[in-house]
Amino acid sequence: MSGHTEVGNYLTHPKGFWSWVTTIDHKRIGIMYMATTMTFFFIGGIFALLVRLELLTPGLTVMSADTYNKFFTYHGAIMVFMFIIPIIPAALGNFFLPIMIGAKDVAFPRLNLASYYIFISGAALAVWALMAHGADTGWTFYTPYSIRTNTSVVLVALGVFVMGFSSILTGLNFITTVHKLRCPGMTFYRMPLFVWAVYATAIIQVLATPVIGITTLLLVMERVLKIGIFDPALGGDAVLFQHFFWFYSHPAVYIMILPGMGIISEVIPVFARKHIFGYKAIAYSSLAIAGISFIVWGHHMFVSGQSPLANLLFSVLTMFVAIPTAIKVFNWTATLYKGSISLKTPMLYAVSFLFMFTIGGLTGLFLAALSVDVHLHDTYFVVAHFHYVMMGGTVMGLLAGLHYWWPKMFGKMYNEWGGKISWALIFIGFNMTFFTQFFLGYLGMPRRYYDYPPQYAGLNMISTIGSWFLFAGFLLMLIYFIRSFFSKEKAADNPWGGKTLEWQIPSPPTEHNFHETPTVTGKPYDYGVVKL
Repeated sequence: MSGHTEVGNYLTHPKGFWSWVTTIDHKRIGIMYMATTMTFFFIGGIFALLVRLELLTPGLTVMSADTYNKFFTYHGAIMVFMFIIPIIPAALGNFFLPIMIGAKDVAFPRLNLASYYIFISGAALAVWALMAHGADTGWTFYTPYSIRTNTSVVLVALGVFVMGFSSILTGLNFITTVHKLRCPGMTFYRMPLFVWAVYATAIIQVLATPVIGITTLLLVMERVLKIGIFDPALGGDAVLFQHFFWFYSHPAVYIMILPGMGIISEVIPVFARKHIFGYKAIAYSSLAIAGISFIVWGHHMFVSGQSPLANLLFSVLTMFVAIPTAIKVFNWTATLYKGSISLKTPMLYAVSFLFMFTIGGLTGLFLAALSVDVHLHDTYFVVAHFHYVMMGGTVMGLLAGLHYWWPKMFGKMYNEWGGKISWALIFIGFNMTFFTQFFLGYLGMPRRYYDYPPQYAGLNMISTIGSWFLFAGFLLMLIYFIRSFFSKEKAADNPWGGKTLEWQIPSPPTEHNFHETPTVTGKPYDYGVVKL
């Protein structure tokens, strides 16, 4: 190491900017991931606000049609590839997974730091290309348009290709860490459910991410070398791109949502003061979701011309995803039943997750049904469903985890009333913004369009006003987190009374987490359990 003793915490020891950029401490790397991805979140959010502002009224409001196409591409690409895929596994996963299994770091600390710089390199390339040269394909880069447009598709695709290596290496690191570095007594059935969720996510990262890497590389080769892969004019098949893209991107949905589910499994037992109901069912359902996610990509392509038999099979398989997902929701609800519930800010976000993710999941069943999907495909119903799953699920899970673990990460407590007001603004704003879009989609308003007929104006106005509430909530959150970070008042080591290992060490954690390797003898959620 550097010759230092384990005095102080990871934030102050050792000191200096250079110690951060060269660190191999998983906690610091997690914090750097968090700062980077949350920056992208606010940038992507600004583009979302501008897109909604243009849709406030029919016709030209604040930007041209070409600018609108670029802005919704920027919003989607930044939010998906630079925020929602890496934020929980790479940030909170990096910080807490080793501590929760009693390890002093991940299995490959230097590879962990390299993964971060690979992510930064790919993201910087993609963002520079977007801002300097523009792209207007949407975040999916659908062919044949992405092959023929004059915008900077090649550089953005290369950025996505580079970021994919970061995801693969992080997944490999987490899988190895879980298998090799668990402390004595930490059996698989004693692991916290967040670890199970990140472990299942890592499997998807390792197996699925190479597909998007190959797909983006083929797209670049076709544009640069004029090889006929996806372009019908060169003998290619445009629908083939969709098969490749969604074979990765549907499992990627679970890279986004599974860690959020893991956070909910941590928060609910603590604030209900109850042992988690159905521990093994929740744990195995994470692995089941990871497995099923690889065989349902075709439900994105019901109107692409694939065979009726393929449509039928993908429809049935898609509905199977609801089973392990429902297992989680029912077990979380059963944990809440007759619990001593404390509605602190983390729990408010966890309950919001249950409400909004359930709406997202149930509306997914509508889109899995062939006859209904033909009517709703490429309408705002899909936009609403996607955001209820991604933001109502992943982001609400993230915010629950961020508020839950903030005192552990930084040793400071945020303002509880500020947290509750921020939660109310986000909850109201989100539902105003996206619940109205279910009705817009049902009425036939197509997504990705710059303009719309006057009969959709009222609902679009409500949706846009809701986005302002949403922005206000996140702005307030940013303010009280910054204030708490610079506050002199220290948080308790275990302010919530948690039972998992991260709550048994000082806040913030010391550089190497544990002065002595812990030995685990009990289960992680022994709230209210009578020991005979």
